Amino acid sequence: MARMLFANLPVADVAKAREFWTTLGFGFNEEFSDDKAAALVVNELAWVMLLRQDFFHGFHGTAPHSGTETFLAFDALNRAEVDELCAKAAAAGATHTEWRMEDGPMYAGAFRDLDGHLWEVLHMDM
Repeated sequence: MARMLFANLPVADVAKAREFWTTLGFGFNEEFSDDKAAALVVNELAWVMLLRQDFFHGFHGTAPHSGTETFLAFDALNRAEVDELCAKAAAAGATHTEWRMEDGPMYAGAFRDLDGHLWEVLHMDM
């Protein structure tokens, strides 16, 4: 059985986060989006819930943190798309876009989104 994955991330401004990800070519499920949350659709089985910070922390009584606890990665069609998506992210306000990794058949870039979440864009030449 295939299971859906829902990553949840706190964001300072849901509208700005939506604009950022729309610029990178991603869409949203409006049925699960409002002023507190935006349901970013990676594919039919993977979504990222961009939740307003107070809404995010209200779920389990979590407190804001500092530092990177995790980073999320998504695939690219080829090496050029890795560079293209990182460049689009930088143009839309992301930081940390100069890093590249090349290891055998893998090529990756990374950026921090508007809220400092670390994302990796990865191409695996299989």
